[in-house]
Amino acid sequence: MRVLVTGASGMLGGAVARLLADRGDEVTVLQRRSSSLPVREVLGDVADPDAVHRAVAGQDGIVHLAAKVNVVGPWADYERVNVGGTRHVVEAATAQGVGRLVYVSSPSVAHAGSSISGEGAGPADPERARGPYSRSKAIGERIALAADGPTRDGVDLAVVAVRPHLVWGPGDTQLVGRIVGRARAGRLPIIGSGAPLIDTTYVDNAADALVEALDRAPLARGEAYVVTDGTPRPVGEVLDAWARAGGATGPSRRVPSGLARAAGSLVDAGIGVALRLGHDVETDPPITRFLAEQLSTAHWFDQRRTRAALDWAPRVGRDEGLRRLAASYAADTPDARERGHRA
Repeated sequence: MRVLVTGASGMLGGAVARLLADRGDEVTVLQRRSSSLPVREVLGDVADPDAVHRAVAGQDGIVHLAAKVNVVGPWADYERVNVGGTRHVVEAATAQGVGRLVYVSSPSVAHAGSSISGEGAGPADPERARGPYSRSKAIGERIALAADGPTRDGVDLAVVAVRPHLVWGPGDTQLVGRIVGRARAGRLPIIGSGAPLIDTTYVDNAADALVEALDRAPLARGEAYVVTDGTPRPVGEVLDAWARAGGATGPSRRVPSGLARAAGSLVDAGIGVALRLGHDVETDPPITRFLAEQLSTAHWFDQRRTRAALDWAPRVGRDEGLRRLAASYAADTPDARERGHRA
């Protein structure tokens, strides 16, 4: 197929683009800066409709990953990229006769702050989703799924929404990178007991699932699917494993969940005031209400429907993923880089 991947400069987007190219697809990427990917590049912003139409021209399928993913920021930024960008992708796809669209969403679009234990993909709910990222992704998912079906020109657009949960792996700066950085600085506590179970998804497994969703879009169409490795672990154990893989000490202190949520609410309020006054805000604050809820509640998902619909199963186990993660951090030390230069 001829496939457009938006947001390929990120860890998961890059993995999807390489996977498609390796199997022989003709891959185009839309991103704001050039990369080393062995594919055709269209440089531009997904929020620019002209750039999107240039990238979509001639494509058979689209995997749409581009998004603003920071925890906090002005709502207008999330709306411009996550809502407006998705609308531009959908409009270009329908106008140019694209047959398949995979919208990469998030389980947070259906998370209202309480525990999720063994459930499937609930409906995206912008009103109850927590934080601007989750709300904007929920709106984007609704826009994408609403486009499933015949277009004005009679082309049948098959749309699938995939919600990979807590994607991690070598090169991750959004999730593992922040956790390792906080652990190294001694600022990574356990919120509450650390016992609630959470699912995660190794990057290669998530990329496989997105490619399968593209291939099976005509059969799995019109639905949202949560993707995880299907191996829930206590959140404290997950944080400890990632910190240690990054060469840091795991979390050693605990903060009561009620206190963390109260502190997060205060931070949210302060950020809201700052944004209304036009001030810049820290995009990675130590705590927010959303982060406190994510780190103190269970969120793991029934994978039977996902695996049947996408004909997919994870191929990289947790232990192997952690080994690869640790190896990537070991190879990125000053001593290792110096040895590489000498070689």
